[in-house]
Amino acid sequence: MDESSVNPGRLQATFDPALGTLVWWGVDDVEAALADNGLPAGRPTTCRLAVPVDGTRVEPRTVEARAVDLPAVLPALRGLRPEHEGLGVSVSVWREAARLSGRGDAACTELADAMPVAAHATLDAGESAVPSAAVSLRQFLDAAALVGDLETAGIQATLRPYQIHGVGWLRALAGEGGGILADEMGLGKTLQAVALLAMRADAGPHLVVCPTSVIGNWRRELGRFVPDLPVVVFHGANRALPVTLPNRTVMLTSYTVLRSDADALSDVAWDSVVFDEAQQIKNPAAQAAKAAARLPATLKVAMTGTPVENRLEELWSLLHVTNPGVLGTRARFRQRFATPIESGRSRTAAQRLNAVIAPYVLRRTKAQVATDLPPKQYSTVACTLTDEQSRLYRAAVESAFADGLGSGIARHGNVLALLTRLKQVCNHPAQLTGADDRDLVGRSGKFDRATEMLAEIVADGDRALVFTQYRTMGELLSAHLSSELGLGTVPFLHGGLGAERRDELVETFQSSPDGPPILILSLRAAGFGLNLTRASHVLHYDRWWNPAVEDQATDRAHRIGQRRTVNVHTLVTGGTIEDHIAAMHHSKRAVAESVSGNPEAVLAKLPDAELRALLDLDTLGVN
Repeated sequence: MDESSVNPGRLQATFDPALGTLVWWGVDDVEAALADNGLPAGRPTTCRLAVPVDGTRVEPRTVEARAVDLPAVLPALRGLRPEHEGLGVSVSVWREAARLSGRGDAACTELADAMPVAAHATLDAGESAVPSAAVSLRQFLDAAALVGDLETAGIQATLRPYQIHGVGWLRALAGEGGGILADEMGLGKTLQAVALLAMRADAGPHLVVCPTSVIGNWRRELGRFVPDLPVVVFHGANRALPVTLPNRTVMLTSYTVLRSDADALSDVAWDSVVFDEAQQIKNPAAQAAKAAARLPATLKVAMTGTPVENRLEELWSLLHVTNPGVLGTRARFRQRFATPIESGRSRTAAQRLNAVIAPYVLRRTKAQVATDLPPKQYSTVACTLTDEQSRLYRAAVESAFADGLGSGIARHGNVLALLTRLKQVCNHPAQLTGADDRDLVGRSGKFDRATEMLAEIVADGDRALVFTQYRTMGELLSAHLSSELGLGTVPFLHGGLGAERRDELVETFQSSPDGPPILILSLRAAGFGLNLTRASHVLHYDRWWNPAVEDQATDRAHRIGQRRTVNVHTLVTGGTIEDHIAAMHHSKRAVAESVSGNPEAVLAKLPDAELRALLDLDTLGVN
């Protein structure tokens, strides 16, 4: 069809497969044109499309448009009458496509032949091409069929367009063995996996492997979205694997149980296996990764917002579980990709790797697909050392270098011990003297500042999450805030709690109107898998070397369902090791080092003089 058939000045419709929407454009007042034709108004957007500039060529242009999701637009399209005015040929084509079900390949071919450029004008990444009419039509029909299948599956949730696309992508992986759903944290990966299981329910049984702390969350989500699916929890000291598992059964277990009961779990012919928070199997030499690779399944899905946290071999490990052989052997992967990219910064190798993994990794960010999500506001809160902290800090540095840090493995251990001691001094001297020390006020600038901030947050009627990497510090904060702010008991969620107690703390904070306004969490135990959108403030009490870990924690609050701006407060004690961690987080050099190795190992390799220059308070300008 010639480009002139786009009918400039008429309402046009372009299918965007990545977002699962029809994009409406072509007239000055798109919203009015949609209303005049009885079509849903959708939401305003701008998009880059191939737009005709004359009768012979098209060019990339940014157009003002309205995006309407397929579940809403399909019934309206089918009801459009030919006599409706002001519609371009593209609209007529999509009307016929919405009615096309069951009419066979000949009808598809005929409709594709009649499709103008406007109907499939989405641009590729380089803005040099658009999909063919036949490809765009097939994507539309597949998406429309998926919408119908989701309705048939009885999922009691309204999926967003990108989630519908994600479910379709997951379902298509069955012929490939599996893949990685790597959506940014907070975009609803769990709901997409639940929808997949619901549509494959009759082909089960299915297995979900997740951290212990989120087993309860999975049980609630399955009961909420697909209440007719039977769920079995395989966890706890008295667990027993059922002799038979009916097809519709979804079994929930933890990575701990996967390691210990690998033989029993590998004896079951699973249809689908979902690895939630799959960074747990990022180390290919670990028992969990080896056990995950052994599980027999038609479809394996790894879900993680951080498929690469420290080094590229983590990506190899995940794909070795879901799609063994795609990246070759581990040694071959190092030779072809890991070494050239991490050490040589080879752009060619990176492009080649992206091309290989593209069919097996789906990654969307909030900026791309959840533009209605409120923003995050970041602030760094500078804290000062008290005299007591300064003395302890200097004494720790002096003692470590006076005794000597050693060499090799011993040096690495000694440096790690020193860094840990310095971070604990920055937190509060009581971390060094024991949790029974209750004389807390006035001894730590950070501790006192955090108390002031949290008091203000509570007084404003808001809620906050407080993350720390140390259990002792969490207990100190819990005891102090409980008495200082008069809140009753301020709860602390950490790895030492049982699964039921963790679930209770989350449910009370998230859902109870009388729940506590502050929840303290261990960064490792609660940095993933939890939905805590009741909070509008996140306070990072101490720093983790890898910023991705802190981001995971922040996104317990900044995720689908959040309606308010999330204020992220990072406490940094000036002139200390925390300053160095902050600099690593924000510098380009830090990004490179976080890919190629452990930052603590990098510090351990520094000569004594350079290392001391980073740690000594006098060198850093603290008096």
